[in-house]
Amino acid sequence: MKIVLRCVVIHSALWALAAFGQSGATPPVIVIRAGTLIDGKSDSPRHDQVIVIRGNRIESVSDTANAKIPAGAAVIDLSQQTVLPGLIDSHTHIFLQGEDPAKGGYDANILTEPLAMRAARATVSARRALEQGFTTLRDVETEGAGYGDVGIKQAIEGGYIPGPRLFVVTRAISTTGGYPLEGYAPELDMPKGAQIVDGPVEARKAAREQLDHGADWIKVYMTHRSWVGKNGELVSQPTLTVEELRAIVDEAHGWGKKVACHAYGGIGLHRALDGGCDSIEHGLDLDEAAIAQMLKQGTWYVPTLAVYYTDWAAADTLGGQRDRLRASVHEVSFRKAMKAGVKTVFGTDMGGIPWTEPIAQEFSRMVAFGMAPMDAIRAATSRAAVMLDMEGKIGVVSPGAFADIVAVSGDPLSNIKTLESVQFVMKDGQVFRAK
Repeated sequence: MKIVLRCVVIHSALWALAAFGQSGATPPVIVIRAGTLIDGKSDSPRHDQVIVIRGNRIESVSDTANAKIPAGAAVIDLSQQTVLPGLIDSHTHIFLQGEDPAKGGYDANILTEPLAMRAARATVSARRALEQGFTTLRDVETEGAGYGDVGIKQAIEGGYIPGPRLFVVTRAISTTGGYPLEGYAPELDMPKGAQIVDGPVEARKAAREQLDHGADWIKVYMTHRSWVGKNGELVSQPTLTVEELRAIVDEAHGWGKKVACHAYGGIGLHRALDGGCDSIEHGLDLDEAAIAQMLKQGTWYVPTLAVYYTDWAAADTLGGQRDRLRASVHEVSFRKAMKAGVKTVFGTDMGGIPWTEPIAQEFSRMVAFGMAPMDAIRAATSRAAVMLDMEGKIGVVSPGAFADIVAVSGDPLSNIKTLESVQFVMKDGQVFRAK
């Protein structure tokens, strides 16, 4: 009976919010009773909390004994669950689906799928992210789908489709010889998954185009292929020069935007840091100099660990040896960066992983490699919000923040895998999932 009553209350809350959105009337009030609250910023959880939500914002958070429940408020009982801020994945690709090599892989994604089909699949990916408790994504390029992410973002904001709050980078930027499609006859001018530039003038122009067309961030590929070197080290092909990157960074910063740099290691990663990028994506092979520079410059680190444990080639092949080396050096880099205090946020590279898999599997890798569960949660909440210039607005359950709230059964601080089974999702004060 308790479950039925809870569902009735939730549907009543949804009806009130819908009516508010259509009429412009007084914002509805929802009250959540939280058994345990991890608020995204505190070092310890709090128990028996009452969260008052007015419209799409959190109005107050208080102990049950001191709480004042407004008259007429819809009450949602999560007193047997752990409540957290909506989660943030800072590295996704909604226009990728973990492409199956047997079906043509990445190339078929660009060559055979109509853009409308790719947009439809991206819509499903966005919904799946939201259903799993990820109320915000930084989606780091459309992989040949142009400005499709801007359209998906607009559709979500317009209420046409359900999905997380999106920060989009549109096309991303690389150089000649620095991105697929590759391996075709040299006489063919094949489409590319990123915007290709050569020289600082073209680089700046590409940044201007993307920013003008709705990019929230600019993403550049500072490394491309990787392989095992003659001494057993991981080698990554560098792409943009420092001068090309500086032109992009200067333009983006002039617009008040930031630049994310895909960089595995070596020359390309050091060029990324010398060029002033704001975040290092992946950072498989961080040497001591890179870590010191990241600390000095305040560069963010988005490691995306779990994706490098999928789809390994056979161990006796060059590709298999590379795959295993990438994973092993990545763990070492993550541990070194964590110990040094590099600002690290949660990112998964979903899309490289099929969207049918749990996004929250990344937490288990972070914790297995030495990060405390609470710190891993902050990496996907309040710390990610700071990187996205949304501090105090998302990633926290506190007065003034957007009402992005999720709940799980059990204690994620004792079992981080609990976050793979989110049972309640609210975004912007609207309930999207309640089991």
